[in-house]
Amino acid sequence: MYGKLSGMTGTADTEAYEFQEIYGLETVVIPPNRPTRRKDEQDLVYKTTVEKFNAVVADIKDSHERGQPTLVGTTSIENSEYISKLLTAAKLPHKVLNAKQHAQEALIVAQAGRPGMITIATNMAGRGTDIVLGGNVENQIKLIEADASVAEADKAQQIQTLKEEWAGLHEQVKAAGGLRIIATERHESRRIDNQLRGRSGRQGDPGASRFYLSLDDQLMRIFAGDRVRAIMDRLKMPEGEAIEAGIVSRSIESAQRKVEARNFDVRKQLLEYDDVSNDQRKVIYQQRNDILEAQSLVEQIGNLRASSLGEVVRSFVPSESVEEQWDLAGLERVLRDEWQLEVALTEMVNKSDSITDEDVLELVVKTGDTVFADKVERVGIDQLTPFMRMVLLQSIDQHWREHLASLDYLRQGIHLRGYAQKNPKQEYKREAFELFSQLLDVVKMEVTRTLMNVRIQSQEEANRAAEAIEARAERVSNVTYTHPNEDGSVSQEAAADFDAAKFGHVGRNDPCPCGSGKKFKLCHGKLA
Repeated sequence: MYGKLSGMTGTADTEAYEFQEIYGLETVVIPPNRPTRRKDEQDLVYKTTVEKFNAVVADIKDSHERGQPTLVGTTSIENSEYISKLLTAAKLPHKVLNAKQHAQEALIVAQAGRPGMITIATNMAGRGTDIVLGGNVENQIKLIEADASVAEADKAQQIQTLKEEWAGLHEQVKAAGGLRIIATERHESRRIDNQLRGRSGRQGDPGASRFYLSLDDQLMRIFAGDRVRAIMDRLKMPEGEAIEAGIVSRSIESAQRKVEARNFDVRKQLLEYDDVSNDQRKVIYQQRNDILEAQSLVEQIGNLRASSLGEVVRSFVPSESVEEQWDLAGLERVLRDEWQLEVALTEMVNKSDSITDEDVLELVVKTGDTVFADKVERVGIDQLTPFMRMVLLQSIDQHWREHLASLDYLRQGIHLRGYAQKNPKQEYKREAFELFSQLLDVVKMEVTRTLMNVRIQSQEEANRAAEAIEARAERVSNVTYTHPNEDGSVSQEAAADFDAAKFGHVGRNDPCPCGSGKKFKLCHGKLA
């Protein structure tokens, strides 16, 4: 819906095909500002999950003892909490970063590059904060600058001390190998794995990354687990030993591509179905905008009225038919009862022998135009236009909501058409188009019928109606009422201003105003 589409991300290359297919966007890879020095080590595949996590904890402990900061990536909160328990048992200080720590998220990430720091993250992506080797000193400098109790000279001295301290930590972390990425599982999407790896080795900094896998991981179990397990059994590998081979890593990447292709097909199919309702949405919203922006709706209402009355006439007087096929009496009855139109069609036919079906249609449409023009003249076009706009918009909105619900129901079961050797997408498009056509017809008929049935009262008629309402209120005030007595019985009393002359205004089933407790039709209103 935008004139131009573009974007920038460090992990778009793996999704280049989808960008091209869905959005028509070419993906251009821009070389890094400085050569990447990060060392991406081959995956280690263990036989069981327990062996894998033991190896992960051993790697983290080694990095921590060497003063190398470590970022541990997991695919779920459960795994991150499990590793946290293992590290606690190993007495390794660490920070856990997941949805439960969103308030301190930026602070945790900012300091994840300090020497020996261990940070556990779930589905680690950009997070909006760089992991600076040696820690982020900018936040500390801002705190000093904002402290009003410290003199300017002292601020400058403290800031300089912080920068010198950070420079030493920065060099210490670089000497230890930079930020180390340890991933406990391969994600279904290579893009997420690349995001995690990309946190290390930024702007030419040193770094390292390694993925630890087990045959119990979901991705391995579905795609490559049996084959790798057979290799391990054949080699009689001892417990705790891992497979480290390029063929395994390539097999895993191939599995990830298959999952990505399947997910892409799902999104593409969903988009194709959504395009159907989106095209209809454009039509509806264009109509609504036209209605909202139009100064006069007389022409639009006239077209709707002519089309609606034409359909009514054609259901009784078919096109290019002879007089014997016409049901003029039924047409007159429908026009009178449903459309408030008095059209003497039978009389017109009796007076002339050369009446055609087109003449009948023309007379009905002309009568409808005349009746509506009379309403416009009585109330004024400026007064009637807001009412017409409200009727149009309410009808469109109500039936559009119902239409969207119908499309949703249709979408849920349309795949069953495949069992009948039919293309579900084509069947969905065809039926959605039929539903949309019905929507437009219903709106047209409903709006026209509402506007034709609305009664425009003159001021005198409005006054008479108001007097009738007041008279009705007076009659209600004269109705008897009941109240319980102390002994539990019920007493009925007539209103103090009871007047027998007003019996004519009492409903037949209302209590009689005399106070007898009987219905009026069984008391003073009883027929002789």
